[in-house]
Amino acid sequence: MISGGAGYIGTHTAVELVGAGFGVVIIDDFSNSDAAAVEGVRRITGVDVPFEQVDTCNEEALRAVFRKYEFDSVIHFAAFKAVGESVSEPLKYYRNNLASFMNICALMREFGRPNILFSSSATVYGEPDALPVTEQSPRQPATSPYGNTKQMAEDILRDCCAAYDGLRGIALRYFNPVGAHPSALIGELPRGVPQNLVPYITQTAAGIRECLSVFGSDYPTPDGTCLRDYIDIVDLARAHVAAVKRMTGGRMKAGYEIFNVGTGRPVSVLELVEGFEKANGLKLNYKIVGRRAGDVPAVWADTDLANRELGWKAERSLEETLRSAWAWEKHVRGME
Repeated sequence: MISGGAGYIGTHTAVELVGAGFGVVIIDDFSNSDAAAVEGVRRITGVDVPFEQVDTCNEEALRAVFRKYEFDSVIHFAAFKAVGESVSEPLKYYRNNLASFMNICALMREFGRPNILFSSSATVYGEPDALPVTEQSPRQPATSPYGNTKQMAEDILRDCCAAYDGLRGIALRYFNPVGAHPSALIGELPRGVPQNLVPYITQTAAGIRECLSVFGSDYPTPDGTCLRDYIDIVDLARAHVAAVKRMTGGRMKAGYEIFNVGTGRPVSVLELVEGFEKANGLKLNYKIVGRRAGDVPAVWADTDLANRELGWKAERSLEETLRSAWAWEKHVRGME
């Protein structure tokens, strides 16, 4: 079962799981997605993937899904994720992101379903003391309620796996997912003004946004702009398949494990902008502006543990990824 399975990462993960031979049921309440995403999964896979419109904060509705379907693993994506909104509306984020996950954990225990894969984030590392970050790097105090919900949910999963026999958990700490499926049938579709860089780039290229702002050019980095670890969405989705296989195949070394999911290659904001221009033969209208509050200068992953233990590594080139992002934008806007 994939909660939040109609979202950006959820749809791509569903496609890769079906391709790997897994049966999948998607649940989502469409609070930040829509039915077209589920249809995209069905078109790509050729499978009529079952879907249930459910709010994971509604325990009774969620219990009905557990009664109806015989799954042994849950991938939990369902969460609010806008950092800025979480600062202005913290209770909305704590209520939704934590209650939904606790409902999942409680029902897994109630129904004897053993495997939980949690969608975590590199935000738990905050502004790290050393780079690249490993799974042993200390978590820093969260800079937003959103980030705090990721840390708290990790702790909830760790404690549940320690307390309840037969429950296993893996937290995947993502870095910066970008791009779209090569078919251009699914991709990232933010509502309103994009909070992430690549959708803002593609919307600027499409004329939806007038100008892209690059926040800060005076960071202690090679070109003065922030360094991030941008991972292709398909590579990220395949990491979930590897993690599910690890849980279901009895290969976990502990009841609770954590893995970084990134490329291990830092890329600056300007490199990303220029890479998009080169990959797609376009010129972007962008300007350098002042720093944005809350941005850390640099963070990228040490992926050795995931490469070794999951037998997974990021494979798609940044050029491929940025071409796929533009193909998706054109598809959405009817520009093909």
